[in-house]
Amino acid sequence: MNRYRFILFLAIIIIIPLGLVCKFYKGPLDEWLNNYSGGIFYEIFWILLVILINPKIKPSIATIWVFMITVLLEFMQLWHPPFLEAIRATLIGRLLIGTTFDWWDFPHYMLGCTITWLGLKTLKNQLDK
Repeated sequence: MNRYRFILFLAIIIIIPLGLVCKFYKGPLDEWLNNYSGGIFYEIFWILLVILINPKIKPSIATIWVFMITVLLEFMQLWHPPFLEAIRATLIGRLLIGTTFDWWDFPHYMLGCTITWLGLKTLKNQLDK
């Protein structure tokens, strides 16, 4: 279990800078990287964090919950009360809850969830050997 958590921790340490680089990258494919690839890394980060905190949770359960919460957060971007706008005005707020609703975020969330679920399933199989 400790090895599993250590690998999850390392993966999180790698995912955070990758996600930030994609968010602020300027160059070829920057529109896709800035606007959509972050959704993939966002899902990966949260699933890994949930399982790092509670390693006994099944990756499939963590993946489903993270996806549902992310979908809820995406729809909340259609709502603009002052308290949410104040949060969204900060860099951390923009990164955590987003600013604008976009249907194209959903396939990227699904991709991030699928990649993470498959990766965790493979990792657990390898560690159980």
